Amino acid sequence: MPRILACSLLFLLGGCAKTLPAADPAKAWIDLYTIARNQLSANALDGRDWAQGRYFEVSPGAHHLQVRLQFETSGGGGGSREHDGGGGGTRTCILALDYEHFEAGKKYQLKAGTMGRRGWLRLYDEQGGVLSRGKQLRCGAF
Repeated sequence: MPRILACSLLFLLGGCAKTLPAADPAKAWIDLYTIARNQLSANALDGRDWAQGRYFEVSPGAHHLQVRLQFETSGGGGGSREHDGGGGGTRTCILALDYEHFEAGKKYQLKAGTMGRRGWLRLYDEQGGVLSRGKQLRCGAF
């Protein structure tokens, strides 16, 4: 019985660790990054749903990226529960970023994090330089 349980666990973990596809050299690749206790997923590209939740791959030029950031909050914060999901629990923020100069064959990193009960988003180049800062569209317990 323990052997079956161990094999089942390995099978499930293997499904979670799908490898990413090879990058298309004619497009720009955007990795997503947040700290381990948060969850970050690609949500929309240029106003359309984006099914590849772990990255963006875009043609050169201007694009509008939207992500979903989920994180745990603790109680306090002084806000009302009705307007900002006051109290503890899971909070979800929809963040967006516009960037006009994506280049083919380049890799970018889209980093998201939290400051208090709000989310932030930044786009970095391969050398770690900040290219653009995003904005929070909405945030709450939804």
